[in-house]
Amino acid sequence: MCGISGLVSRVGSHDEMAVRRMNDALRHRGPDASGLWSRGGAVLGHRRLSIIDLTPDGTQPFLNEDETIGAVVNGEIYNFAELRAGLVERGHVFRSRSDCEVVVHLYEEYGADCVAKLTGMFAFALWDAGRGRLLLARDRAGKKPLVYRRLPGGGIAFASELHALVRAFPDLPREPDLEAIDEYLTLQYVPSPRTAYRGVFKLPAAHLAILDREADLVVRRYWSKPGGPELSGSERELACELRDRLATAVRRRLVADVPVGAFLSGGLDSSTIVALMATQSARPVETFSIGFPHASDSELVWARQVARRFETNHHEAVVTPAMTDVVVETVRHHGEPFADSSAVAMYYLAKMTREHVTVALSGDGSDETLAGYTRYATAQLAHVHDALPAPLRGAYRAGLRAVVKVAAPHALGFVDHLGDGEAVRYPYIMCQFTSEEKRALLGPAMRGMAGSAAVFERFERVLSESRRASRLGRLIDLDWHTYLVDDINAKVDIASMAHSLEVRCPFLDIDVVEFAALLPRRMLMRRRGKHLLRAAVRGLVPAAVARRPKRGFGLPLRRWMREDLGSLTRDVLLDRRARERGLFDQAEVQRLIDAMDRDHDAPDRVWTLLVLELWFREFIDPPPS
Repeated sequence: MCGISGLVSRVGSHDEMAVRRMNDALRHRGPDASGLWSRGGAVLGHRRLSIIDLTPDGTQPFLNEDETIGAVVNGEIYNFAELRAGLVERGHVFRSRSDCEVVVHLYEEYGADCVAKLTGMFAFALWDAGRGRLLLARDRAGKKPLVYRRLPGGGIAFASELHALVRAFPDLPREPDLEAIDEYLTLQYVPSPRTAYRGVFKLPAAHLAILDREADLVVRRYWSKPGGPELSGSERELACELRDRLATAVRRRLVADVPVGAFLSGGLDSSTIVALMATQSARPVETFSIGFPHASDSELVWARQVARRFETNHHEAVVTPAMTDVVVETVRHHGEPFADSSAVAMYYLAKMTREHVTVALSGDGSDETLAGYTRYATAQLAHVHDALPAPLRGAYRAGLRAVVKVAAPHALGFVDHLGDGEAVRYPYIMCQFTSEEKRALLGPAMRGMAGSAAVFERFERVLSESRRASRLGRLIDLDWHTYLVDDINAKVDIASMAHSLEVRCPFLDIDVVEFAALLPRRMLMRRRGKHLLRAAVRGLVPAAVARRPKRGFGLPLRRWMREDLGSLTRDVLLDRRARERGLFDQAEVQRLIDAMDRDHDAPDRVWTLLVLELWFREFIDPPPS
């Protein structure tokens, strides 16, 4: 687990100092060692967090035997032992025991096709000096990030984190992408391949990019979720298969030369991982949980129950609202606006965890793999609508609207758009600001964005690319390619690596994911989601935990925004700098702030605006003279 950076120049000289600046900015990702390699117009930089092979031999960049090919790798290659054995048989010479060294030699054998042979979480950059070729790649689930920008003359620069990339080139423009910000207001994150900066991009998950001498950058997908016939078999048979695959995924992720622990929320997902770790470990598992001062906001009682059941060495911390500095620090690490408030909770959890271990296993990815979100049940209301004869649909919408208006008024937008298709109505289940709300909110600088359909078009494209047989399967794929990659995985990577902590996710193991992608709909969801997972862990995870309704991991934001963070919010969003920026109608901003005591959605929306304004001040505004 590391931080990587580098550049390829086509103008005859390269800026090695820019790579050094990026490397220095990524020190938190790899405090144990650093390395730099320069050859033929390219510079590769690396910051090392030692996990496997703690000796100096594991320091990157890794080079091939004649030092014409070099690579910097961020992440873990879980099938490195098998790959290494085959490469040694072919005559390749390794200098270390590191899992990441296989990348260089695998490229020598297979070229860019080597990426598809890797199993793990990774982002890497490889420079082939003989061919004048740069290869960038990112893992299938997008666990590890990689961002890049074009350089004058046709070159390219890249890094693990946005803040390192944009600040390393002070002479290049740093301009906000207003279309990306419009998408952020809808989703709370900027979706790939965009970033919040014009001309700066994320390499999408499951993609590689090649920059050849005298050719333009080519980005292409190297993996897609499988489609085709669904799996047959009884529930018991498929549950046993799922449990076996999860156990293997956990075993792969216990390989390390440093202490390993686990996040434990007390929910089904993290409890499953802890249970499987406990069955494979000769010593007590180290587990970590955070809670909040009000008992109704906290899950610590559930985490303690699981910790007692598996006799873990359990650690807890209680987070208080005195977090102004942490909010700003989180914005700085993300490098772009990111309004999932659980990023702050994850920041605190990672900080505590790193005091005891260097690697932590997590239950992330289960919801987007095995149908865990309650919104899938909401989406089924639309599927019922679509199945009705056309004359009955109007009555169905009217009846549903009457119920929702009383029971869940925040979902009225979803009901009003039932007839507009999956890609339009689905965002209304979980979006922050709807298109209608943005028309009232946006100020003169953003008003041209009010009619943007970018989110709907993006969702339509992803849905059309899914090869799943069921509508539920296609929605799972939609969340996988959007919410999982650009929200969940981004949040966990940034928060954990801010504290030099590696997080591994067994639910995102490729064998688990490809198995789940072929499950029949009835094995994923019946009255509730993750049906097969509950069957798979019956008798392993405490029954009360397995029966618990899903609860998201995050801050008690509504309470804190109304009480402890109120003054910060008003000071930032209502001052002269925010007004003169012209992004938002100030009367509407004032209305949202005043509504935080009575409007269920207002605190989250104000938080979204607060994070955006803090990002502008940190990265876009000129420094004070």
